[in-house]
Amino acid sequence: MATDPLADVVMLLQPAVRFSKLVECAGLWKIQRAGTGDPFYCAILDGHCRVTVDGLPPVVLSAGDFLLVPAMYGLVHESLEPAAQETTVEPVEISEGCFRVGSLEGPADLRMQMGHCRFGAPDAELLVPLLPQVILARGEPRFATLMQLVAAETRARRPARELVLERLLELLLIEAMRSGGETTSAPGLARGLADHRLAIALRALHASPERPWTIAELAAQAALSRSVFFARFSRTVGLKPMEYLLAWRMALARRLLSERKLGMEEIAGRVGYSSASTFSTAFARHTGMPPARYGRLAGSGSAQAFAENPR
Repeated sequence: MATDPLADVVMLLQPAVRFSKLVECAGLWKIQRAGTGDPFYCAILDGHCRVTVDGLPPVVLSAGDFLLVPAMYGLVHESLEPAAQETTVEPVEISEGCFRVGSLEGPADLRMQMGHCRFGAPDAELLVPLLPQVILARGEPRFATLMQLVAAETRARRPARELVLERLLELLLIEAMRSGGETTSAPGLARGLADHRLAIALRALHASPERPWTIAELAAQAALSRSVFFARFSRTVGLKPMEYLLAWRMALARRLLSERKLGMEEIAGRVGYSSASTFSTAFARHTGMPPARYGRLAGSGSAQAFAENPR
């Protein structure tokens, strides 16, 4: 069965909009923000700017560029020519959903659509590390179009607004991850999929998570020796192969438990366990709560809060 690991991860993350805004900049300016680990995105519509994310080397963004940070903790946005003083400015709202930075007079030098979303999955903290630390897609006008659609839906109060926004963000994240030619060297799922040999093993693992995979079998999928596969997978993806398999199985199990359509034995079989008891033991060790309890909390909408502080 064909599968797409990036699409799998994005769909399980359950992205939703927190806010999106149009920002115009003129003159010399600098914005500095502390983040809380939420996803941040920015599409450059016109002009140029410099951005530094979480202390990484700065990059210059130009019209048509799209930047995605799956978990942002620190951000510096500034004009290409540095301001005379190291002063952070606050955006001024000039109309609904539109903000101005720097000089309030004259035409804007830069226009960008930017904002934050959130991941609704209770296991987002598990899935986000599988993504690149920073994703940068260059010269892709469709990202600006997608962001404009996100902005329009954010401001509108039309029926099915939340569903439309969810689908737009899923599309945006998938497009960004498959189009981003410039990412950091940090390990992650995207780097694994960029490696032709590892991609074959990853797709096989995602297609059949119930299979009792061994290192030897995954290495055979990648046409590598066991030792080379183990080292290459661990270095590139950032997790050992069996750790990744366990993480993926637990993410799938949480989704199945939340849907409350299958019995424990069937869920156990679908994620690679021979019995409900062995699955329950693994699930409780991994998440901090028994699967039956997780399923009940998920039905009441309390699973995410409990997963963040299970004891």
